[in-house]
Amino acid sequence: MILRWQAEARQAFRSFHSSSAVAAGLVSNVGKKPIVYPPTVSLEPTPTAVSVKGPLGETFVPLHPFLKLSNTAPNTITVAVENPKERKQRAMWGLTRTLIHNAIIGMTEGFTTPVYLVGVGYRAALEADPRGKGEGRSGQRLNMKLGFSHPVFMSVPDHIKIEVPQPTKIVLSCTDKHKLGLFAAQIRRLRPPEPYKGKGVIVGNERVRMKTVKKK
Repeated sequence: MILRWQAEARQAFRSFHSSSAVAAGLVSNVGKKPIVYPPTVSLEPTPTAVSVKGPLGETFVPLHPFLKLSNTAPNTITVAVENPKERKQRAMWGLTRTLIHNAIIGMTEGFTTPVYLVGVGYRAALEADPRGKGEGRSGQRLNMKLGFSHPVFMSVPDHIKIEVPQPTKIVLSCTDKHKLGLFAAQIRRLRPPEPYKGKGVIVGNERVRMKTVKKK
């Protein structure tokens, strides 16, 4: 049972917490940061999306009606919301800023993620896909040996570029960070790293927490 003084203390703490938050302005630490982009990139905002054009292509980032973009300086853009007191607007504030920043990097430099095959006999090779090019297919596929009794084949999407510099290393490249992560996760799902010997597919700087075998 909550005592009266405990209820009053909680109410006082809540009122103090809310008043201090309002006084602070309820800003998004990520969303308030300005975005500086190179001269080779052009941003064209519309009521529903912002177009990001660069040397590697063009992409679009969706915008909610309460999001506002403004150019505060040359090659600098800031993101703002109408009512930062609303939780959804604050959340979309930081998310939209991150998506625009990632789109700028993707259209200028692109994203790269290495994938490592750790295990005895694990290897990968890039070869032509017998099905050829098609909807969503680049005409290439990965031929991987992951400790099974059969090879594992995975078709490469048309938006992903793959290099195999070593039999146990795959380098993925893409202009979209989200799509790159999804494809890397699909490869990892074929043979997730196990915690006793560390064998499996490891993406990027992933660290496998090892476990010790309990001996009787």
